[in-house]
Amino acid sequence: MKFKIYKVNFMKKTCMKIYSKNPYTGVAIGEYETISSYELKDRLRNASLAGKSWRDVSLEVRCELIRKAGQVLRDNIDRYGRMITDEMGKPISESRSEIEKCAWVCDYYADNAKVFLKDKRIETDASKSLVRYDPLGVVFAVMPWNFPFWQVFRFAAPTLTAGNVGLIKHASNVTGCSLLIEEVFKEAGYPEEVFQSLIVDHDLAEEIIGSEYVQAVTLTGSEGAGSSVAAIAGKQLKKTVLELGGSNSFVVCEDADLEKIVKTAVQARMQNCGQSCIAAKRFILIGSMYEKFIPRFINELKKLKTGNPLLDETDIGPMAREDLAETLEKQMNKSVEKGAVILHGGKREECFFEPTVIAEVQPGMPAFDEETFGPLASMIKATSLEHALELSEMSKFGLGVTICTTDENVAMDFAGRVSDGACFVNELVKSDPRLPFGGTKKSGYGRELSKDGIMEFVNRKTVYVK
Repeated sequence: MKFKIYKVNFMKKTCMKIYSKNPYTGVAIGEYETISSYELKDRLRNASLAGKSWRDVSLEVRCELIRKAGQVLRDNIDRYGRMITDEMGKPISESRSEIEKCAWVCDYYADNAKVFLKDKRIETDASKSLVRYDPLGVVFAVMPWNFPFWQVFRFAAPTLTAGNVGLIKHASNVTGCSLLIEEVFKEAGYPEEVFQSLIVDHDLAEEIIGSEYVQAVTLTGSEGAGSSVAAIAGKQLKKTVLELGGSNSFVVCEDADLEKIVKTAVQARMQNCGQSCIAAKRFILIGSMYEKFIPRFINELKKLKTGNPLLDETDIGPMAREDLAETLEKQMNKSVEKGAVILHGGKREECFFEPTVIAEVQPGMPAFDEETFGPLASMIKATSLEHALELSEMSKFGLGVTICTTDENVAMDFAGRVSDGACFVNELVKSDPRLPFGGTKKSGYGRELSKDGIMEFVNRKTVYVK
């Protein structure tokens, strides 16, 4: 399969070096040189030129290529999984699962993009009228470290398949992962300019967003980063999609099946060492469930094995960076000063933070008001379902909520009243290629995955023939 490649070269000047460090051993494992502003101009211009050719490649071929990318992922699952674990500390079993999920999203769009992007005929007084779905051009993505492959692929699979070009600026501590992702697309047969990993300093991000060659921006990350990117893009009138933080509630009704939901609850909080925007962070327990649920949750928590993330039996590894563990410790301590009680865990050593449960958490405490990005579970009393809904909504975030009940009517009514982007019943909030994913309020806007995700970065073009 051959593609026309465009390249323009400016002079290159080196900038600075960045390093990735294994959070378990503390040893530096990668050294990378950032590109200069001069080389960045090369990359942006070449991406734009390549996009003019890439958009003309048939959708059938683009679907074939994204399917090949999924196969490259499967063929290299151990190598790619090892890089995730080495750079950010995720247990190796979770890292492999992350690679498998990336392959799944590739297959999903290979199977469904033709249907999603098919011209939509609309009956009017014209002889023919329809809506086309054409690519926008170059899309710049700012990506986080907590799911270093998955976050990129849930953006890249639909975006490239729609005919766009993708540029990513990944978190510096997972630069090795960023370069391996670029490798995936090259191995699958994509032109090298169609997906590029830009190793750049934060200072150049504004230059990229403002570039005439970039048509849209997406960011997965913190509220502050999202606000900054949206402001810069807004000045340029460029489309943005933001997937930001969350403080998901996990509501347990008095009729909930405890034996079934406790394991789900522990997974919802402790997966990826709690470093997930969609992790359950506030456990809102109604009536007698406060006394029944907590001891069972702690007993299940004690079964988790903490240690070397390269061992298959490890459930909890280190947090990705020591400063992140320090921030979580401060949030916990300030909550305790305001009246919260540590029931289990609470200790930190460098990047390791014990799986922790704190009770008597109330609004006004960091454990309630802020996003706690790590293995800290906050237990909150509610007197009724109405009170639980009120507490759940008492958050600046709106990413997702879980409700546990045996009454489906109650669950569906609750789902209709919450303002979050997702409501899961008797299950942890999770992303699935078949379902749209995104939040409200300070959790951002726009949607990823499903048909909605591929539609975010296309031009819905009206065609009218008289």
